[in-house]
Order: sequence, then C-alpha cells, then structure tokens
Amino acid sequence: MSDRSRRHARSVVALATIPAMLALSACGDTSSDDASTIVRTTTNVAGAGVVGIERDTAGLCALPQPVDSVGQQGDTRLVVGSGRATTVPADPQRVVVLTMTALDASCAVGTWERVVGAPTAPLAPTAPPSGLLRPDYLGTGIAEIAGVGPEGSPDVDAIRALAPDVIIGGDALDPAVTAQLDGIAPTVLTRASSSWLERSTLAAAAMGRRDAAARATEQYRVRAETVGREQNSRITEASLVRFGADGTQLLGDDSFAGQVLAQAGVRRPGPQLGETRALPQDDLSDAEGDLIYVMFDGQAGLERGTEVMDSDAWKDLGAATDSRVFSVDDTVWSGEGLVAAGAVLTDVSNTLNGYV
Repeated sequence: MSDRSRRHARSVVALATIPAMLALSACGDTSSDDASTIVRTTTNVAGAGVVGIERDTAGLCALPQPVDSVGQQGDTRLVVGSGRATTVPADPQRVVVLTMTALDASCAVGTWERVVGAPTAPLAPTAPPSGLLRPDYLGTGIAEIAGVGPEGSPDVDAIRALAPDVIIGGDALDPAVTAQLDGIAPTVLTRASSSWLERSTLAAAAMGRRDAAARATEQYRVRAETVGREQNSRITEASLVRFGADGTQLLGDDSFAGQVLAQAGVRRPGPQLGETRALPQDDLSDAEGDLIYVMFDGQAGLERGTEVMDSDAWKDLGAATDSRVFSVDDTVWSGEGLVAAGAVLTDVSNTLNGYV
C-alpha cells in the first residue's frame, strides 16, 4: 500500500470512530459522519473550508484580576526583563504596549481597559472604519485603543502624548528608541528569544498581574489537554502550511501554531518535525497530512496560496482529495499569546476530525 493510500485509510478509520461534533445547527444530527453534518465553515477558498469567520469575541477578555500580592516595594515593584531590571508602578493605570503579545496578555489578565496605546499592523488589505488594524480575535473594544505605530517602529511622540506610567515592548527595538521611551515612562522589554508563554507572562508582570497570568496559563494547559482527549488527537497528523508573498512555509515545532498543536497532543507529519522551513515549489509532498491547516499572510499570501491550491499537484494530496483542508485565521495561528492559543484550540475542536 502506498503512503498516500495508508494515509487515506487512516483518515477514514479516524472519522468512523470519532463522534462528529460540528453540526451546522444546535438541532443538527451528529450521529453520522456525513460531510453535510460535520462541517461548520462559512465559505471556501480553493477547496479549503474557512474556519473561525464568525468567531464570538463577546466576553473574551478576562474580567479585571487582582494585583499581585507579592513583590511590591511600596507603590512600585521590580520587573526583570531582557537584560535589565525596571522599577514599575505596582498597579499601573495607563499602559502602552508595543507588541501584539503584550496586547494579547492584557486581554488574558483583564487589564486591557488600562491600555491607552497599542501597535497597529498590516493585518488586512483594507483598514476598518477606525483606521486601526488589530487582530479581530481580540474583539472590538481592543480595536479602538489608540495606535502608536507598527511593531518595531513605535511613534515616540504619540506615546509621550498618552502619558503612560509603564511601557511594554520587545528587545528588538533600536537602543536609541528604547532610551527615548525610558525618558517617558519605565519601559519593560521582553526577550525575543524566549518562548511566547514567557513573553506573555513578563508582559502581565509589568502590568502587576503575574499571578493572573499563571492562572490563565494553567487554564489554557488544562483546556489543551481536554481538547486533545476529546478529539483523540494522537491518531491524527495535522499539517501546517503558510503561504506568503515570497514563498510557502511548512510550520514546524518552533512555530506558535505548532506548539499549540503539540500541547493538545496533535501529531505532526514527519517532514514537519523540527524547525519551520520552505516548501519546495516543485514538490508539495511534505505538505501532506491527515488534514492540512493553511494560513495566508495578507493579500499576497492569499493570492499565492490560491494559485498553489488550484494546482494539480496540490489536488493530488490525500488531504485535498479527502476534503480535509481548512483555512484558518493567520492573525490567530501566527499570533502569540494565551488568547490566540485559546482561539487555536477552538478551531482544532471544530475541525480536527471533520470534512469540508
């Protein structure tokens, strides 16, 4: 039996033994694994079912959490960031965040309403009515926070005008910019080489909510284990493919999405174990999986991905033949943070053993 045939057979067995959970409506019949009752997608891109289009963000961010009970030195506390220690207010009231990870953290620990400035990013071909671009998964309230420029190139004058009492950024900032920020408010820098969970926790600590971050992290880990158990995730190999303007990537264990799948116990195809790497244009076989999650990096990524997925070589992949290719939100699956990770788990729950 060929590798593709074995993969197809394994997919059929998995679908026959795992209860379908993705009914089109609350009254739908989930007793059959017929595609019409399993799918919960709202549109289609080159044969891939689009997932998470109608994501519910109501009540997504945590309620305000109590300030940390330890580590205070009067009205301040010491936070150790990337290569330096910074004295910050024990319970900051006006926060500027310069990374999407820190913005996600503010949602996860219930301090987002204290964030007075946040980065903007080119996350869509056109800007929303507010003129600011933010990840949709964080909800409309966060979309209205004043912009302070893109990640890596903050608008120092705009930040100064917001009069923050703490600034949270990353150590990729130009040292000259960091020095300017230090002159405005205590500035905590996360380390780019650390894990996304470590960066999230440090950002929360700079907001006086390290304990809340620890609780949120534990809740996430428990949920990841629950999703994996309910989906019987270890029998399924999920491929991760990201299309960009300059090429196509196979996301490995070092990617955010790959790490969240691993925490849910989802298996990965052999060629995708290890570091993220390019997918050769002339050989798409390493993109194969029991199912394939595809991401599009902006409009250019969507155009490139559509072209590849309309090719005969892509359509010959077993997952494409079986209608088990799902398009997921790039801003979520390529994001960083506990809220983004929770959204990935939701998408996995809705698709891991389903058809398009």
